[in-house]
Amino acid sequence: MSSATPLMASETTAARLLDLKTPHFLKLVDDGHLPPGHEIAPGVVRWDTETLKRPLKGKGAEMWDRIQW
Repeated sequence: MSSATPLMASETTAARLLDLKTPHFLKLVDDGHLPPGHEIAPGVVRWDTETLKRPLKGKGAEMWDRIQW
């Protein structure tokens, strides 16, 4: 049985989904190569896993103004 992918992921889970170490993931976010997370509650930042998949599927057009290719 496979595990389910969360709808929203912490920085650690988002990094793991992209096979990255957390500091490298955060650097890519800070540099604009990956989309920023969303503060869903005070101090709680999560990444939409579908948004993280879009650039990998060639569907990042709506995020081009935020991502540096």
